[in-house]
Amino acid sequence: MSLSLRFAAGSHKGMIREGNEDSGYAGPRLLAVADGMGGQAAGEVASSEVISALVQLDDDIPGSDLLTALGRSVQRANEQLRVMVEDDSQLEGMGTTLTALLWTGQRLGLVHVGDSRAYLLRDGSLSQITQDHTWVQRLVDEGRITEEEAGTHPQRSLLMRALDGRGQVEPDLSIREVRAGDRYLICSDGLSGVVSHQTLEETLAGYRGPQETVQELIQLALRGGGPDNITCIVADVLDTDDGDTLAGRLHDAPVVVGAVAENQHAIADQRAMQTPAGRASELGRNVPPPAPAPEGAFGPPGSGGHDLQQGSFGAYAGADLGKPRRKGRWFKNTALIVLALGVVGGGLYGGWRWTQTQYYVGTEDDHVAVYRGVDQDLAWISLSQIHEDRPDIELKYLPNYQRKQVRETIAVNSLAEADAKVGALLKQAVVCEKVVLIDQQREQEAKEREKEKDASGSTGRPAQPGSSPSAGGTGTGGGAVVGENPAAPAAMSFSVRSLLPASLTVPMATATPSPGITTAPDAGGTGKPGGPDGSDGKAAADPAPSLSLSPEEQKLAQQCDTGRQ
Repeated sequence: MSLSLRFAAGSHKGMIREGNEDSGYAGPRLLAVADGMGGQAAGEVASSEVISALVQLDDDIPGSDLLTALGRSVQRANEQLRVMVEDDSQLEGMGTTLTALLWTGQRLGLVHVGDSRAYLLRDGSLSQITQDHTWVQRLVDEGRITEEEAGTHPQRSLLMRALDGRGQVEPDLSIREVRAGDRYLICSDGLSGVVSHQTLEETLAGYRGPQETVQELIQLALRGGGPDNITCIVADVLDTDDGDTLAGRLHDAPVVVGAVAENQHAIADQRAMQTPAGRASELGRNVPPPAPAPEGAFGPPGSGGHDLQQGSFGAYAGADLGKPRRKGRWFKNTALIVLALGVVGGGLYGGWRWTQTQYYVGTEDDHVAVYRGVDQDLAWISLSQIHEDRPDIELKYLPNYQRKQVRETIAVNSLAEADAKVGALLKQAVVCEKVVLIDQQREQEAKEREKEKDASGSTGRPAQPGSSPSAGGTGTGGGAVVGENPAAPAAMSFSVRSLLPASLTVPMATATPSPGITTAPDAGGTGKPGGPDGSDGKAAADPAPSLSLSPEEQKLAQQCDTGRQ
């Protein structure tokens, strides 16, 4: 018995991007995904070039040289990008990620740069075996944000490492032992950034072959909005008999997908054409399919799109379209038109029904709302409607980055996920409003201290609460106001307390204004200012009301920037 790989690869440009900058390659020994960046065709050039530089590794590599071979290939690819930029200034700024597995029969060598990912499904449990080289991942590692916050952070796409031809690159290199039954997934962030870890695990653990699994994963990403190019490779480690050569041959044909398949110039030189990828790509050009390939390419060598060859219209080529039609053809054509309209109408209805299973978090005027549908319009028809209005979550109390996310809409996979996201926004907004109120209260207290200081300076002695004697000097002017203390700002805490859930409510002083200083008769009716205990009648000021933050709220308060702009 020996171990072998059974693999499949697929790529799709997504729902928003105009072109596909991802490149993927799957062969008997090499599995690789590169996510290009740079725009103006530079991203697809970078990913295609890097994949082309690696495909020569799809030959038998001794296990002892595994990481050395991977490391050298990465440096060679990075150097090639530098040369290309020097030769063509329009390519300045291009770059690509790279995640690749090199198979020796018993072990896998892993090389990783950027935010594409590799996963291992073993015994039904999915684990990520690469670490994103991104700014938000560093924040997560340092404990400054959570994994959930990283998924919606405005700088989640900021790479700390990439292949861009600018100096030496330091890839992550490691060796992994394999077992029969292992399933590996390599993908660009167009998949991992849209489909949750749990959904990936459930899909990969299903009883489907690699080909069907790849198709299902791409469909999941598209249903999630498809905001980026989507490329993935699924490979199973199988126990095979040495004599089972037919099964091996069926699954040994290399698969090239994405930009490297669609743009043949990236592997047009003679060195690349001698590799399995080059031969697979050449095969794809020489053997046109019976029909144009869909945008999402799967499976056979050279998948990723083909040009329709001249003369492929078959029996309709050269037909005299000016000839009179035969009797009865009008009925057939009418039936076809009706059928086509029915198909289109059914498709539109089915599409509308699908949108009603989607949710996202957005804005309604100056607050948050949960929408049902997708954030798009079909002609004059809106494909979304408010499912739950949340006027209690005002945008002005959200941090700038969350405010921007909500305005750009936050896509979610379910209503439960939308509720969880809204709950997190509510908690953050409540804390930020408390921060604003605390700032206002401190400002008010500072003004009061300044007033007292000014009053003390004008009389030559500290201001004393009490009453002013009457004109006759009897001191019986009960109720004559001689000083007035502005109402304490505790009254502002009402809106906070009304928004706080029970679990977040913290003790706050009652909203009682500081009393004005007045004279009042004593209990005995003597007319002397004072209390029943014979004191001098000075009113004791109530303690200033205050707001406080729990430890959890203090952590959230660090993200607040409302009121300080």
